[in-house]
Amino acid sequence: MKNWALLLPAAALLIGAGEPQHFQSSPERRTVQDTRDWGPWAGPFREKLVPSMMQDFGERYLYAPANAALPVPARNEQRVVFLGDSITDLWDLSHYFPGKPYVNRGIGSQVTAQMLVRFQQDVVALKPRAVVILGGVNDVSGFLQMENEDGIVSNIEAMADIAERHGIRVVLCSILPVTNTPSAEYVVKERKPDELRRINVRLEALAKAHGYAFANYYPALAGADGLMDPSLTQDGVHPLAAGYARMAPIAAAAIQRALGVKNR
Repeated sequence: MKNWALLLPAAALLIGAGEPQHFQSSPERRTVQDTRDWGPWAGPFREKLVPSMMQDFGERYLYAPANAALPVPARNEQRVVFLGDSITDLWDLSHYFPGKPYVNRGIGSQVTAQMLVRFQQDVVALKPRAVVILGGVNDVSGFLQMENEDGIVSNIEAMADIAERHGIRVVLCSILPVTNTPSAEYVVKERKPDELRRINVRLEALAKAHGYAFANYYPALAGADGLMDPSLTQDGVHPLAAGYARMAPIAAAAIQRALGVKNR
């Protein structure tokens, strides 16, 4: 009885005080106001994307039907998934790699964090022998997410780690050079060529350290000034057919190296 007598006053105090203050370990979220002028095309495009990304940041819904319809690889099939942004999305793999069981899983405007989110569904679940990872040029522009060099490399490294864990050989790719064009005079300022080159050095070192193949597209597409050869692009970012024609043998050689040498 003595113990209950001691507890009752304390219980009454708690009841009178109501519920305890809500516990929160994280700091308060910041408020960000986007004052950047995204222009007549990118502005409306971002406004359309943001609400959708709040429900599906990786945009996994886009390839879900195609993934469900794709049969499992045949016993000796050397399926390869190309994962990336619009540069991959616009690459007609059946034309440049005729007869090869290559699967395109590029999505325009995506950043590496989105590619990482959908890696399980759009790569691992398809049971490829190898994956070709190309991304990062959208990250540096801040189009959908502000990401620094460390974050970009870390996202790509995380994708490679997942692939290795599932026995998928890895091909890392250099980010393509960019340039200004008469129709896009802002590209060099937004896409930061010096940063792209630094990231490429780190990606090549990462590939070497882990035994991944590396598809170095940059020298094949760059002019004497280190920017993309203007004859290979119309908008300064995406290659034309002649650019993809230069990329194809580089990718093919890297895939062969990946399939012929077991990753460490």
